[in-house]
Amino acid sequence: MSAPQPAAANLPARRIIVALGIGQTLGYASTYYLPAILAGPMAQDMGLPLWAIFAGLSGALVIASILAPIVGRIVDAHGGRRVLLASSLLFAAGLMLLSRADGVGGLAAGWTVIGIGMACGLYDVAFSTLAGLFGRGARGPITGITLIAGFASTIGWPFTAWIAEAFGWREACQAWAALHLLVGFALYAGLPGRANAAAPDASSPTDGGGPRRAMAMLAFVFAAQGVVNSGIGTHLPGLLMAAGATPAAAIAAAALLGPAQVAARLAEFGLMRRMHPLVSARVATMAHPAGVAALLVGGPAAAPLFAALHGGGSGLLSISRGALPLALFGPAGYGRRQGLIVAPANAAVAAAPLVIGLGLEAGGPSAVLVLTTILAGLATVSLLALRPAVAPAGPAIATPKA
Repeated sequence: MSAPQPAAANLPARRIIVALGIGQTLGYASTYYLPAILAGPMAQDMGLPLWAIFAGLSGALVIASILAPIVGRIVDAHGGRRVLLASSLLFAAGLMLLSRADGVGGLAAGWTVIGIGMACGLYDVAFSTLAGLFGRGARGPITGITLIAGFASTIGWPFTAWIAEAFGWREACQAWAALHLLVGFALYAGLPGRANAAAPDASSPTDGGGPRRAMAMLAFVFAAQGVVNSGIGTHLPGLLMAAGATPAAAIAAAALLGPAQVAARLAEFGLMRRMHPLVSARVATMAHPAGVAALLVGGPAAAPLFAALHGGGSGLLSISRGALPLALFGPAGYGRRQGLIVAPANAAVAAAPLVIGLGLEAGGPSAVLVLTTILAGLATVSLLALRPAVAPAGPAIATPKA
């Protein structure tokens, strides 16, 4: 007989989705998107080169990738609530360490703790939590939290800039730390306390060579697209200017990235939710090459279309990262399996800005677009080799498991 469930287990599904969505918005806005605003004042205040601040974020992402399989096992065994609660404390502690840093040592300490928090508190743990609560019906909730958290940069960048300008970058870090304690921790405390702690099913049916081969293929797909999406997203305005767009046109086109991501997620939530997640994943990986083709044919005038297609593919893939493993392998052992699949992707995301930046410097936009198109093409071929042998994930909103 299962253990008694906390009262939160009876929460309506939408309350769970909103709580996780807000928590993810806090997590990404205060970590992944933080250096874009604070790197300059932090580097100036500590007498460090600008790249050192971004290196801290890359290091945190590497730590998260290493810890992902371990955290996934914990979520499978005990549910996501405790892990997410720990992430709020870790984020707050890491941000407080950053706010007190006066050199490389303090910077490294802060990003190390944040990296552990990222392993415990970003999308993959949230997805694993939903898989335990909703089973195969988690696809809709996964889409729901990505829709909410898709506004992390839209909300986070202005808030960070406002606090930093009014009070200072250290106070901005402290403000985010306070929000994790006052908002994030409270939201996660109200989540159901138990996930579906079932062991992985090694015989889960998937065509294309069995679960292990399918897992390896998915790991490659998400790693390749991690380079494409993170690298291009980081350098998009500069890449478009190098391709011939004016600074104003490049910035205007790059501004379409976020709205395109949200629009694609809305399409997944509405038009594509009855299709197998493999379909939307294939569309996602083909979107960037389609944008490159448009840029090749239309030149700088096609920059907005390129940005929109690239952003749409990126938005869809963030859902596929959670929904596709669920549809192919089922919810049993989801956390451990998800940790193994996404670990290479997290490392690729950490390295991508540097790789794409060096590529732009050495070979220009043409070399970068050739590289990213090849990676996206190989990801598409890998997805085409997979065949669904289990039913698609259930309806958009399902009832949490007892």
